[in-house]
Amino acid sequence: MPEPGATPGLVDVARKYAAALTDTNGVTLPPAEVERILLDFAGEVAERPEDTGATRRFTALFSSAPIGIALTGPDGTVVEANAALARLLGTSTIELRDKHIADLGAGPQDSVRLRSALEGLPLTADGRRAVQSVQLGHSLDGELTTNVTLATLPGDRPGTYFPVFMAADDDDLHLLGERLRHQNLHDPLTGLPNSAAFTTRLETVLGSSGTDEIALLYLDIDGFKVINDGLGTGMGDLVLKAISRKLEAVFTGQYDGYVARLSGDGFAVILRGSELNSQKTVVLADQVLEELSEPVYVDGHGIGVSASIGIVVRPAHESSHSELLRAAELALHRAKEAGKAQWMEYDPQKDSDNRNRYQLGAVIAGALENGEFSLIYQPTVKLAKPDEIAAVNAGLLWSHPERGELGPEEFYPLAQTTGMTVPLGKWLLQESLGATARWRDQYGPAAPDVCIRLPKRLAIDPDLVLLVKNQLDRHHLPARVLRLCTDRASMFDDDGEVLDSFTVLADLGAQLVLTISGSSDLELIPRYRLPVKHVILSGPVIDALAGPDPAETDVRHLSQLVTRAKELGLRIGAEGVRDDDHADRLREQGVLAARGSFVAESATGDEVDEMIARHAS
Repeated sequence: MPEPGATPGLVDVARKYAAALTDTNGVTLPPAEVERILLDFAGEVAERPEDTGATRRFTALFSSAPIGIALTGPDGTVVEANAALARLLGTSTIELRDKHIADLGAGPQDSVRLRSALEGLPLTADGRRAVQSVQLGHSLDGELTTNVTLATLPGDRPGTYFPVFMAADDDDLHLLGERLRHQNLHDPLTGLPNSAAFTTRLETVLGSSGTDEIALLYLDIDGFKVINDGLGTGMGDLVLKAISRKLEAVFTGQYDGYVARLSGDGFAVILRGSELNSQKTVVLADQVLEELSEPVYVDGHGIGVSASIGIVVRPAHESSHSELLRAAELALHRAKEAGKAQWMEYDPQKDSDNRNRYQLGAVIAGALENGEFSLIYQPTVKLAKPDEIAAVNAGLLWSHPERGELGPEEFYPLAQTTGMTVPLGKWLLQESLGATARWRDQYGPAAPDVCIRLPKRLAIDPDLVLLVKNQLDRHHLPARVLRLCTDRASMFDDDGEVLDSFTVLADLGAQLVLTISGSSDLELIPRYRLPVKHVILSGPVIDALAGPDPAETDVRHLSQLVTRAKELGLRIGAEGVRDDDHADRLREQGVLAARGSFVAESATGDEVDEMIARHAS
């Protein structure tokens, strides 16, 4: 037998190739890959002929290889064949010895092809020639379609090379190809079709003729991050498997239902049928939500999940791939915005409105850079001296070149989505403090304080305190001119970061203003020792005194709040004050300052200048 030679005699080298053959994540290696590994190993063996250990390891590798291999003499006579080749041809390794490889062909034409390939094979280090799809003779089955490769292996003496014959069953290759194809088109965790398979299926359905309706459902698991962060990704994977089974149970068999996993916690379903319609699709969506509402029990944990679903139903021949996907995605966004754990159907009108909103949100950054934003104010006046401004609440106004003036309620929700609340908040802080400095320079003691409401992401920014201090120093302002407005929901976030930031700013000298609607909000101040200086009464407690004859109970409730606020040493204001009579009733109960339509719903910087000037004169 021709000695394959010796490679790095170290055990580590053999391990490298053994690992390459065995560590395949459960996937059988293609024959071409096995051939490459065997030949590379033999090449390394040849470099160290004295290493008999390496030779033994190569022999073991040759014997256990998953494809058929025959080592031959220079003329192509089989010297040694492995068990895989014997099994492939339905014979034994002994029977294969001394046969010429051309005699392995099933017929004359195959024998000629093998002989020609052997004669054209150069006996050099790079001698390799593939002979594809050759019929080999099987002892029982007759003809066997195989893929054959001829190559060279180094001999036991330097510079000598011998032919090696390798063969693999075409049926095995087909099965391997099918297995790899399945893996390429299916999610390894859930076994569902993946996004590539989903796209192909959708294009196929849309490309078919007929009058069938097609329904596309986008599903997103609500709050799945909580499961992963709270219980670990391993537990999250088990939950995803359970969810996929529930989806299959509902949709499989219904209108040619096709369920796919598109992303981490995103799924999609394609339905198609002549009797399919919106109502029937919604029934299935409700069924899925009901199934998902049942806890998933994993390792003793009853884990609850819900999903948001976007639905679009159209005639298959009237839809394009991109339009259908966009419609389903927009419907899913609306379902999430509406509170999650529900489905939403695609609505063309709402789609148009949403597109306009999203377009608006997309250009906020450019609008800020191009100077399209300006300050707008709500003046707060002293009720005992209505012409004297105590403070101004500063906000943003967007002068859009096409849509005109837009208030914060029109763009702030979009800014939260696009991450622009922090840049907007910083700009608001810088510009409002700049305006305050100008008023103080021009009007002295008559200049009002400025009150701003910081977006949460800026309120918890670790650089907020430094930002505020730098702006105050830049404009030579004392910290007390800055009032920071907040409410119960904003103050008490999950991690207490907002409270921490505001406490540090209060220590710096800024005044903290808390909007309250009742005694429960007010009692938070002593309970948590909040550094609050002002409270602003808001909502029903103020609205109740708007009419000419307020109820006695409403008056008493307001009086009790004012009394308690005074006990805590707080200054009391109100918002939403409608007219002078409304303001007078509040003043009689001890409210010191107020804002609302009785003064002005909003005022520009020039209008605030005029109001301050009147007071100053």
